Amino acid sequence: MTPHVKHAPHVDPAPHGQQVPHVQHDPAATAVLGRSRAAVEPLLRAAVRSLPGGVRAVSEYHLGWRDPTGAPAAAGAGKAIRPALVLAAARAVGGREQDALGAAAATELVHNFTLLHDDVIDRDPTRRHRPTAWTVFGSAQAIVAGDAMASLAVRLVADRADAVVRLSDCVVELCEGQYEDCSFEARAAVTLAEVMAMAEAKTGALLGSACALGGLYGGAAPQVTAALDAFGRGIGIGFQLIDDLLGIWGDPQLTGKPVGADLASRKKSLPVVAALLSGTDAGAELAALYDGTRPLGEAGIARATTLVEAAGGRDWAQHEASVRAAGALECLAEAVPDPAATAELVSLCELITRREH
Repeated sequence: MTPHVKHAPHVDPAPHGQQVPHVQHDPAATAVLGRSRAAVEPLLRAAVRSLPGGVRAVSEYHLGWRDPTGAPAAAGAGKAIRPALVLAAARAVGGREQDALGAAAATELVHNFTLLHDDVIDRDPTRRHRPTAWTVFGSAQAIVAGDAMASLAVRLVADRADAVVRLSDCVVELCEGQYEDCSFEARAAVTLAEVMAMAEAKTGALLGSACALGGLYGGAAPQVTAALDAFGRGIGIGFQLIDDLLGIWGDPQLTGKPVGADLASRKKSLPVVAALLSGTDAGAELAALYDGTRPLGEAGIARATTLVEAAGGRDWAQHEASVRAAGALECLAEAVPDPAATAELVSLCELITRREH
C-alpha cells in the first residue's frame, strides 16, 4: 500500500505561482567560495590543459574558459562548492589547505564529468546561461570529455591509495544514482524512500566524498572522516531538494537553466514524488497528468506546477531541506566539536541548503 505523505509544517513558501524567494547568503560563505576557487583554479586549469586537443576544447568550453571557437572566455564556471568543502574540511581538522588542493580539484572534475553526462541524458539545452557542450560539440564528444575529466580526477589523488578508493567508490555510487534516476522515469510508481536514496547517491555521495577527502588530507582519524562524510551527504540531499524546487519555481535568470524542464519530461523529482504520494485530489490529478504520453506544453507544465504545490510537494521539500541541514550539522559537531574550527563548513551548509540558484 502506498504510504501517505503528510504535509510538512508551514515554512513560509513563496505565494502561489511566484519564484523561490531570494535568500541573503552569509558573506562568509561567499568569501570561502572565492578563496577556494582562487586556490584550486590554477591546478584545475593545468590538469585540463593536459588533455588531448579536441577533448580539451570541449572541457574548456564547458568550464566557461573558452567560447565555441576556442577563444578565451569568462563565462560562469559554477560556484566551486565541492572544492570549498574539501579545503574547509581539511582546515577544520587542523590540516593544511595546500595538502588538499589536488583532492579539491579532483572533486570539481568529477562534478563536471557528471554535468556533461547529465546534460546529454536530459537533453538540457543550456547550463550556466549558455548552450550546453553537447549542443555545441555533439553528444559523443561531450560524453568523452566527461570521461576524461573523471580520469584526470583520479590522477590528482594518486598520491594516496585511500583517496583513490574513496573517489572511485564515489563515482560508482554517482553512476548508480543516475541509473536509478533514469529508471524512475519508466516506472509508474516510485516510493519516497527510493527517490531519497537516489538523491543521496546522485548528489550526496560527492559532497560527502569532498568532506571526507578534506578529512583524509587533513590527517583526521577514520571516525572523524566518516562523520564528515555523513555531514556532506546530509547537505547533499538538502542541495538536491533545493535543486528540484528550483527546477520548478526557480528564476532562469539566476539558475541559467529553463524552468519547468523536469515537469515537461515528467521527471520524478523529490517534490513531485511527495506530491504524488500525498493522498490529495491534487496528487491524484498530477498522477493522471504524469501517466500521459502527450507533450505537456506550456499549459500542462503550468498545471503540473500548480498541482505539485497544492499537493504539498513544495512545502515538504522546503521543510525536508531544513531537516537534512540540521541533521548534517549534528554530524559535523560529532566530527569536530569546536565551533570555531567548523565555522566555514557551517556557512557552506547554510548556502547549499538555502540557495536561490
